[in-house]
Amino acid sequence: MPRVKRGNKRRLKRKKILRRAKGYYLAKSKLYRIAREQVQRSLAFAYRDRRAKKRDFRRLWIVRINAAARIHEMSYSRLMHGLKLAGVHLDRRTLADLAVHDAAAFGQIVDAARQAAASA
Repeated sequence: MPRVKRGNKRRLKRKKILRRAKGYYLAKSKLYRIAREQVQRSLAFAYRDRRAKKRDFRRLWIVRINAAARIHEMSYSRLMHGLKLAGVHLDRRTLADLAVHDAAAFGQIVDAARQAAASA
C-alpha cells in the first residue's frame, strides 16, 4: 500500500481546531489533542443549551406573567384559561413583555380574561 503524507490537509485540520479553541484556558487552547477534546465538548454543550435556552425563557415568561397576574388578583392558570375562552391569541413572550413594560394594557387583558371566565 502506498504511503500517504497528507500534505496540507493535516495542518489545515489542526489549525481549524486550534482556531475554535482560541481563548480557552492553558493547554486547551495550545495543544491539539486537548483542544480537540475541549472543542468537541463545547460543541456538545452549545447544541444542548440552544434547546435549554428555549425552556429557560418560557419559564421566565411564565414567572413574569404570574407575578403580574397576581397583582390583579388572578393566578396564572386562571388567566391563561380566561384568555383562551376570550379568544385572545397572545403568546407568553408578548404577555410577559406587556406585563413588564405596559402594566395598563396587561390590566385590560386580565379584565378580558376575567369576564370571559365569569361568563363561561
